[in-house]
Order: sequence, then C-alpha cells, then structure tokens
Amino acid sequence: MVLQLAEHLEVPLRDRNALLLAAGYAPVFRERALPSPELAGAWRAVERVLAAHEPFPALAIDRHWNVVAFNKAIAPFLNCVAPELRKSPINVLRNSLHPDGMAPRIANLAEWRHHVLTRLRRQIDRTADPVLIDLLRELVGYPASNETEAPTETSAEDGVAVPMHFRSPAGLLDLLSTTMVFGTALDITLSELAIEAFFPANEATAATLRRIAESHRTA
Repeated sequence: MVLQLAEHLEVPLRDRNALLLAAGYAPVFRERALPSPELAGAWRAVERVLAAHEPFPALAIDRHWNVVAFNKAIAPFLNCVAPELRKSPINVLRNSLHPDGMAPRIANLAEWRHHVLTRLRRQIDRTADPVLIDLLRELVGYPASNETEAPTETSAEDGVAVPMHFRSPAGLLDLLSTTMVFGTALDITLSELAIEAFFPANEATAATLRRIAESHRTA
C-alpha cells in the first residue's frame, strides 16, 4: 500500500525508501554510483544523447544541479566563467547566476534569474532537500541585475518559453532549454539524473553554434 500510494502521488524514489522505513519496511530502491557496471547501459545512453545533440550544448546533471557529463558544445559557456567555478563539482545554477560566472553575459539576466529561482523553489517544495535549500540561499544572495526581477506581463505573454540570451565571444546566442529524464528508472541515482539540452531559438543562433563547432574541429 505504501508503494502504491507513493506511485500514485509520484513520490521520488529516494523518498519512497524513507516512507517504507517510516512504515517499518526495508527500502526497495538501490542507489548505485555513476558510472557503475549496473548502470553502464544507461550511462552509454546518456553519452550518446549528449554527443548526438552537438553542435548544440547539452549536459547531464544530478539532483543537486551538479554536472556529471557534458558535450563539446558546452565549452564556450564554461570558458566564460572564473576558474574556481569550473572546479568539480560544477554547479549549473551557481555558474549561471554567479557574478564571476555566466551572469554578466546573460542579456536577459532578470528574466533568467527569475526562471532559475522559481524552478529551484519548486524542487525544494517537492523534496525539502537541505543541499538545495542552501543553494537557494546562496543564489538569492548574488547581486541581481538592474532590470526588474521578474519578467513583465507583456514579455511572458509574447514568448512561448523562457529563453537564455547569451553574449558569447562569437555573437549573441538565443537558446531554449529542455529537460530529459529516464522515465522507467528503478535506481535512485538514475531517477535523479537529468539531461539539460539547449536548442537554438532561431536560425542565426544555430548557424553560430555550427560555426563554433567547425572552428574547434579545424583548430
């Protein structure tokens, strides 16, 4: 009954184990390290997805938004942040909002910051994860841009998704992000793994990303 209720309520696997323990039962979902022999097939799938997404950027992240893998198209973004932010574990949210990270290059920082913080708060509401709570406290403490903190009503209505307008050395990149997860995961680590893939919002951005990839191949 505990497992049926948890399935119906879409409780994360990690929390289903906690519910089982609270009810006096042993946990049933294992948590394996990445990569491990049991997760080798899934790990190869992640690598294939990341590679196939090139020349557009994509990365795999864990439940705390730390990078576990990325494709070659991520390099222009990482190269724009301070060396200390590139040390493992690389946190995606910290890199995007830190004043020594990508924040100075994000043209619509206020809109992107609002999107990131809202998404993180929803995740905390669902998991009550203390690591994420500390991360939110850190991110909120970063200086905001001079723009309004939230997107205006007009901009929210006009768009179809929240973009990132990134000022790269090669020119402005307009990107839309998508999230992919393993839909049938029975391992805790795998269930908490997500792939963030960025797509060009227009043909100019697609052409710029292809040009960057080509220059790296011929360098």
